Amino acid sequence: MSLEKLNEALRREVSKLEGEGRAKARERVIVGYSPPKPPYGPRYRLQDSDRDYLRMNSNSYLSLSHDPRMLEAADEAAQEFGVGPGAVRFIDGTFSHHVELENAIADFLDRPAAKIFNSAYTANLGLALAIQTKETYWIGDELNHNCIIRAMRISNVPRENKAIYPHNDVGALVAALEGVPSSIRRVVVIFDGIFSMRGDNAPMEEIHAAIEPYRDRFAEGLVTVVDDSHGIGAYGPRGRGTEDHCGSRADVVVGTFGKAFGVNGGFVAGSEEVVEAIRQRADTYIYTNPLSVADCAAARVALEIADSEEGQQRLSKLHARVAQFREGIEALGMESIPGPHPVVPLLVRESQKTKDMVMDFYESGILVVGLAFPVVPKGDDTIRFQINAAHTEADVDLALDVLKRWKA
Repeated sequence: MSLEKLNEALRREVSKLEGEGRAKARERVIVGYSPPKPPYGPRYRLQDSDRDYLRMNSNSYLSLSHDPRMLEAADEAAQEFGVGPGAVRFIDGTFSHHVELENAIADFLDRPAAKIFNSAYTANLGLALAIQTKETYWIGDELNHNCIIRAMRISNVPRENKAIYPHNDVGALVAALEGVPSSIRRVVVIFDGIFSMRGDNAPMEEIHAAIEPYRDRFAEGLVTVVDDSHGIGAYGPRGRGTEDHCGSRADVVVGTFGKAFGVNGGFVAGSEEVVEAIRQRADTYIYTNPLSVADCAAARVALEIADSEEGQQRLSKLHARVAQFREGIEALGMESIPGPHPVVPLLVRESQKTKDMVMDFYESGILVVGLAFPVVPKGDDTIRFQINAAHTEADVDLALDVLKRWKA
């Protein structure tokens, strides 16, 4: 067979990852869902298992994905227009639901315009393709998400036209700005709003104050881009994300409907000019089918809920459960990274112990994720917990009961 040699090479490459401890575990398959049964929240069933599991590894921070209003909106849209668009956006694949969702997320984030993508990953790639030139310089946080790193690569940013600063080190960011060559006409400072492995946020107010003196230095501007996929909907007093928490706005926002809003898809929100450049130049927008109308309709309802009194109640409940879990970890004397975000990392710092603890959670009916190098730096082996609005006090207590067994 023609694949024999390639297959053998790929087996060696995967075996090397396994030997280095970097291979991904086999994926578990969810085959069932059980609604909340007080005092507990929802549970999930896995293939080849006869028990129900509590998910503490889900990005669905507001627990909206099973909301009947969203399910009804998705069904009505699909019944009217079908389950797929049948074309890319510029070849009559744009439906009213796409435009309505773009207007809704722009309004939610108080931006002039927005453009939606199939994911925040492709949104970051598309933005980079749209705004990159040979005279553009990129400066990013060392812990930026993989999609930002890939965005620089796919848009062919040369090594000499980018700088990486240590995590949240605003002084180093300023030093990088000082080192920008005089030939550069455009500078992009890009960072995560919430760093997804740590649950901490970019100090946006400090960043913007520090770079303000450099705003007029470059002929085509100095702009900030925040990927706030883990923040929007789940962070800040109004659920508007890291901007809301910090009281400072980026020039361009990248985000997702796939986390707090519980649906699918990503977006870029900014000026009308940035959005039109995306429409004209972003390969990951132009050459692929868009979100289904069902996704768009459900996401619109999610935004309406998040922007309502009910949304504030869900956010308050989420914050209460986060506080309960964080206080429990602190009471046990265990190490975490402080902050109010629902991503709560437990720093275990030992690879085997992390694996053993993750297995203990699994055998106790709780799904969590262990993180090792290269997802996190060497020596920072972590268990990442993600709190959702559907979690109850009893659910959080179950997780804390497991941790008590590991108290030093």
